[in-house]
Amino acid sequence: MSAAPAAAEITLGLLAGGRGSRLGGVDKAWIERDGQPQVLRLARRFPGEVGAVLVSANRELARYADAGLQAVPDRLPPDSGPLAGIEALAAACRTPWLLTLPVDLFDTNDCLVRTLVSCRDADGAVAEDADGLQPLVALYRVEALRAALPAALAAGELAPRRLQQRLRMARVAFAGVRFGNLNTPADLAAVRIVLPPR
Repeated sequence: MSAAPAAAEITLGLLAGGRGSRLGGVDKAWIERDGQPQVLRLARRFPGEVGAVLVSANRELARYADAGLQAVPDRLPPDSGPLAGIEALAAACRTPWLLTLPVDLFDTNDCLVRTLVSCRDADGAVAEDADGLQPLVALYRVEALRAALPAALAAGELAPRRLQQRLRMARVAFAGVRFGNLNTPADLAAVRIVLPPR
């Protein structure tokens, strides 16, 4: 295998294009924890381990720009799910590697990036935590990702895990780790996040 990619060769791609339907349409990117929006928390989570940061987003694009983040909207039809975000990030990515994370991820362990990098196969790696496979937490070789996307889309395969099966990606277990997601009001309540009145 080739030498491990340097931080400057990895783009962090945050998947924030969802509708937040289980939270009444709340934009999960801007949910605040301890006074910091989720998108900024994750964008700053890996200093020195990633270079550029992109955000897959479909609303309030100016808000990302105001926060110093580059947002890229979906190019696929509506209802294409998270694969639309992955496709948009892959198209916009200017580094050889892309690390995707969902913006509603509760947290990751400190060694996430270096573990995925060191355990990657030819086309990357996908994380598995205590809850099982986490297909949105993945490191992709961008050239291979771009090459695989057209066939996956032509076959109607919108699940990221199906795309990953087309690629040579290692499945990397994070023993005893649970990333968690902020998907529902119960998830927010469990970590004492109170949404502002709408």
